[in-house]
Amino acid sequence: MVEKEFPGYVEEIESLIRKVSFVIKCRGRDILNDFEITPPQFNALLLLSEHGDMTIGELGSKMYLASSTATDLIDRMERNSLVERVRDENDRRVVRLHMTKKGKQMILEVVESRKRYLDDILTHVDQSDQQKLVGSLTKIYDLMKDEYNKK
Repeated sequence: MVEKEFPGYVEEIESLIRKVSFVIKCRGRDILNDFEITPPQFNALLLLSEHGDMTIGELGSKMYLASSTATDLIDRMERNSLVERVRDENDRRVVRLHMTKKGKQMILEVVESRKRYLDDILTHVDQSDQQKLVGSLTKIYDLMKDEYNKK
């Protein structure tokens, strides 16, 4: 296989984003262990927080999970009082997932802990560099998000 050359900083940016993402993912898992919630459960809560109530099928699709895997995940989350199944008011055949107060509180506490971790790291980065980073990451995300949100 022939490796393609990429212009500018593509290779360096891809490598750095991957490395930073890996460290954040590992640190994030450590933080989640303190809260006794798994990464997939936390991701499910984040999706429910962002998109509102949805069916297990919709959630599974957004998480790229098989239906049975999504159902198992939600069963565990329901046992831990993070979500509840609620019948749709317009169509009683449809069951939607609703995040409980405990689930909402879990997100707040985990995100706060993650922010503290990042704040500790960013104390070593100049304010103007932080501002440039926010601008650059925002531009990159804006270009990517439409593709993801179509799912």
